[in-house]
Amino acid sequence: MPTLMIGYDLNRPGQDYATLIERIQSLGSWWHHLDSTWLVQTSLSAAQARDRLQPLLDSSDELLIIDVTGRAWATTGLSKRANDWLRNHL
Repeated sequence: MPTLMIGYDLNRPGQDYATLIERIQSLGSWWHHLDSTWLVQTSLSAAQARDRLQPLLDSSDELLIIDVTGRAWATTGLSKRANDWLRNHL
């Protein structure tokens, strides 16, 4: 199953992050230990995930989704729980 990295910037002050966060969490098993960066293990492709999130964004917002399945990774300063999730899902 693919693991997608989702990064976003909501550029207009006062935007509703809660709705976007709920939608990201609904995509599958997720990891979130950095402000606007998520890893989500999901059956969706990057384009399908984009299409689910795009209605919650304004025209000034930015969204990046990359399939990171099977890619090498390294961390520093993250908790054991954060690293365990990465080890089990990438």
